Amino acid sequence: MGNHQGSCLCGAVSFEIEGDFEQFFLCHCSRCRKNSGSAHGANLFSSSATLIWRRGEDRVRDFHLPETRHTRSFCEICGSAMPQRISNDAVLMVPAGSLDSPITKQPDGHIFTADKAAWEETLSQCPRFNTFPGMD
Repeated sequence: MGNHQGSCLCGAVSFEIEGDFEQFFLCHCSRCRKNSGSAHGANLFSSSATLIWRRGEDRVRDFHLPETRHTRSFCEICGSAMPQRISNDAVLMVPAGSLDSPITKQPDGHIFTADKAAWEETLSQCPRFNTFPGMD
């Protein structure tokens, strides 16, 4: 059984996940792109894992986009994405970037790719830097 720790950027919220993730998807829908401010959302899913708030559960807020099933949980201080229960609480969704412990599971796939950003096609061709360019 897996055990993972996670937190928000400012450290006000921390949590633990007891159990395994069954799925890991990179979602390219416009809502996940807006949530992440990036090319895609990266979320882990489990129907059996337990979420334990270690600190700051009262700092976690939810935003529900009206007339959709789209909800985002986040730290009210720094805005970091936080775990949430979805599908009538049957599934735990954990933003991969919120975890402090290593993830051994590889993504199962890209989803909603028809909605991906036009600039995403060239990402694999972009130069890669270990730090911010010119700041070495």
